Amino acid sequence: MTSVPALHSLVEDAISAAAARVLPRGAAGRDPLVRPSEHADFQSNLALALAKQAGLAPRELAARLLAELADGPLEAELSGPGFLNLTVGRQALWQQLAARLADDRLGVGTPLAGTRTVVDYSGPNIAKEMHVGHLRSTVIGDALARVLGHLGSEVARQNHLGDWGTQFGMLIQYLEEHPQPAGIGLAELDELYRAGRQAFDADPAFRERAQRRLVALQSGDPATLAVWRELVAASTEGFQRLYDRLGVLLTPADVDAESRFNDQLDGVVEELRAAGLAVESEGAVCVFVDGVEAPLIVRKKDGGYGYPATDLATLRHRVEVLAADRILYVVDARQALHFRQVFAVGRLAGWLPDSVQAVHVPFGMVLGTDGKPFKTRSGGTVRLADLLDAAIEGARTAVAERETVDEAVVRAAGIGSVKYADLSNARTKNYVFDIDQMTSLAGNTAVYLQYAHARVRSILARAGAAEPTVDPAAPMAPAERALLLHLDGFGAVLDEVADTLEPHRLTGYLFALAKALTEFYAQCPVLKAGTPAVRANRLALCTLTARTLVRGLGLLGIEAPERM
Repeated sequence: MTSVPALHSLVEDAISAAAARVLPRGAAGRDPLVRPSEHADFQSNLALALAKQAGLAPRELAARLLAELADGPLEAELSGPGFLNLTVGRQALWQQLAARLADDRLGVGTPLAGTRTVVDYSGPNIAKEMHVGHLRSTVIGDALARVLGHLGSEVARQNHLGDWGTQFGMLIQYLEEHPQPAGIGLAELDELYRAGRQAFDADPAFRERAQRRLVALQSGDPATLAVWRELVAASTEGFQRLYDRLGVLLTPADVDAESRFNDQLDGVVEELRAAGLAVESEGAVCVFVDGVEAPLIVRKKDGGYGYPATDLATLRHRVEVLAADRILYVVDARQALHFRQVFAVGRLAGWLPDSVQAVHVPFGMVLGTDGKPFKTRSGGTVRLADLLDAAIEGARTAVAERETVDEAVVRAAGIGSVKYADLSNARTKNYVFDIDQMTSLAGNTAVYLQYAHARVRSILARAGAAEPTVDPAAPMAPAERALLLHLDGFGAVLDEVADTLEPHRLTGYLFALAKALTEFYAQCPVLKAGTPAVRANRLALCTLTARTLVRGLGLLGIEAPERM
């Protein structure tokens, strides 16, 4: 569903209708091949594509299409060997501006209404602090959840916490032998986890005690379970503080932890064996899938379970209980084989029907300025909280170059810079974490866009007007036309993000919008426009631009302060 049809689609409809009149049978269902043009608003190459089928020279067919467009709202001209250059009439453009301004959703429809999407993202481990490795999953997953939800899909966010397994026998036993004061937080748990790991690796006697503790946990020993629940509570509280600071949508209600599926794992394996899919191989239970280079080990030689069994149980739950039409796993690219295996086995078992789409949404690594995986100076993993602190300080320095601002603006700029730097890079590629670059006031950064928004808000505040009116009879400057055409493409780029799962398409659109706004400022005085009608139309353009920047940044999870 579309609230306000985009000009691009209206032009496509006009070309298709003209082609249907010229070639009633040959044009049916054909892409009208309408694209943006440097020589007009749009260009159609349809005549070149259909000329052979029509038995005409491309230019002759283009001329016939041109004749069919003569009485319509488009200004068309023939160019080259058979191109049609298409310009939308000024009045239609101003009316399009008025229609988008009058719509609460800025003319963007809800084409995904009636669908249900599960988005699995973030997924930190209990008792371990979130680090730079969690940034991309958290930020990309959150942006996709926002965009898909905005387009009408019912989105179920799922935070698949690592809260079960051998490491908890180790940690609980270490805490038993090294009692801690009540109320310790996630940072202290992280240190204790590392100490427990050292003891586990170095001391066979401790390892044996830890393994017995794991058996007690898996058997439901009340005292052991009580400690485990305290670990989970302290960790999820720490995660939530960071999520709130980062400005993502995840809440405790979105937790979908590994332990939730623990009592289903025996059944998963037995069903696979009963179906003839799982076989024993070297003591483990595996599923071999044609075309997949390695088997999926659903039960290990020691009788324990790993990610494969849990992910199969999770997949089945998301299809049968959450009723997903589409399941997105926002997990780094190194897990590509694992998800190929899980999805393939899910299909064979009937737990993932053909009507449900399961997609691994991979992403690259965060690198330091040396081009290597981002680490601390000592070579350790960078805590996500420390990374955000550094970005906020970098933003404070950048913003202070202009004027004194309040702390809320500094935080918005700093957190926005981290998220935008991640999202503005192609998802599957690595990128360099460079605070100086990402907090720059120039270039493709969050701060640049936030300043663009604040600047246009300042103009609107000085105008002191209520909702601007649009005069369709007013003249239109080239920079006004360029800005308006770009604004009209907002819905289309959101559709692209939903289809490709690539948030950088939205960041690129917003950056181009800010540049079009700069060109508009340079060529078109707003407050000192020559006539009241021109002034009103330019204020209307400013208003729609401001709202589009706010909406677009918001769909990336980035704030757009009114003032900078």
